Amino acid sequence: MKKNGIVLLLLLSLFLLVSFLVIRFHPNTRIWVEWQISKIQATVKYAIRPPEKIIFSPEDVKNTPIDPKVQITQSTTPEIIQKEEEENSFPTQYTLTPITTPTPTASLLATESTIVEPTPLPISVELKGVRYEDQSNRWSYCAPANLSMLLSYWGWKGNRDIVGSFVKPYEKDKNVMLYEMQSFVEEKTDLNSLYRISGNLNLIKTFISQKIPVLVERGVFQRDANGVQTWMGHYQVITGYNEQKEFFIAQDSFKGYNLLVPYEEFEIGWQSFNYAYFVVYSKDRESDVYNILGLNINEEQNYKTALEKTDVDLASEDNTRRFFAYFNRGSILVKMQDYSNAAQAYDRAFEIYPSIPEKTRPWRVMWYQTGPYFAYYYMGRYDDVINLANITLDAMSEPILEESYYWRAQSKWAIGDANGAIEDFKMSLKYHPNFGPTIESINNLGISLK
Repeated sequence: MKKNGIVLLLLLSLFLLVSFLVIRFHPNTRIWVEWQISKIQATVKYAIRPPEKIIFSPEDVKNTPIDPKVQITQSTTPEIIQKEEEENSFPTQYTLTPITTPTPTASLLATESTIVEPTPLPISVELKGVRYEDQSNRWSYCAPANLSMLLSYWGWKGNRDIVGSFVKPYEKDKNVMLYEMQSFVEEKTDLNSLYRISGNLNLIKTFISQKIPVLVERGVFQRDANGVQTWMGHYQVITGYNEQKEFFIAQDSFKGYNLLVPYEEFEIGWQSFNYAYFVVYSKDRESDVYNILGLNINEEQNYKTALEKTDVDLASEDNTRRFFAYFNRGSILVKMQDYSNAAQAYDRAFEIYPSIPEKTRPWRVMWYQTGPYFAYYYMGRYDDVINLANITLDAMSEPILEESYYWRAQSKWAIGDANGAIEDFKMSLKYHPNFGPTIESINNLGISLK
């Protein structure tokens, strides 16, 4: 009997050893196991503390009425920023600005007199040449997969893992920003790229008709780790359209290739990300891209166009659309460095948020967009930054979001919590090694994280 027990123990030990080696050295198995563990963690945490029930209420809102459209006014923000820099020695601004699009030559610059009149679009177009890639059982891997697909159209021979090692140095990072994708294209390929906001359906069709696929970021409802339909941000590569049946053809790393997305569904989800779009193109196609964009090649003009678009969305009676209209307005004003009015726009968005039905609340929105941190921080509303970061991180099954740690660190330092700030800076770098804003801050503040 004792001998049988020893044999059983040896077999169990051998099984555990083999399992460990398979998980450790077989990437696909390791990814699958980690995915299952993440699903279990999410299920347990979300059951205990449903994230859709958590509400952020800005504490530092003025008692004066908020202009319902938050008009652009003369802002005192520059003086506030200057005062903060003098008192706290912060870096001038965490903007994570995209790589500047090369200034086009005079012949390419779009002006009112040089914009080419659009030609009638074909009834339908379907581009070939995109190599489909899925997310490989990874919840937050749509960005590497989609960028790899987009690049493949232009002859790039890499894959999602090459992209991922650059844009997601910590694999479980919840989001990749468009500027991070642009950095990859500019640094790792011989192609050009740019992104803008305030796109429209006709613009996407025009790019497609000119044989230029488009990567878009949209809000979609997909089954999460609990099997529940829930809102999340998602990238797709658009490779075709059909005017008669009114749908786009999308390469979707989660749902599959040649996915048909009705125009109306597409546009509703697209609003969640300010109608942002990203194109990659070879250098010989630069003039075509500029002609398609027209005046929106100029970023300042693009912001003005985007503000006008939010006016239209604000007229909606749907609370979700109104929430995103104010949120988008805040994000545009942040880009214009009008932090005072941006903060008011975000206040209105968060005021509307509780009126959205719980099952459809976009509670992950701060995973993907950081505009409220900018606005509240540069208005000196440090408690709001800290509270918003706390809520964002606490609502995650795995609190992995370098931007939230960064902004919480900045605000903790501003209120004199040096130890708390240092811990958050460390967490920011843990989840995104060499994260530029964090490195800049700790260097300017003379902080050693060793």
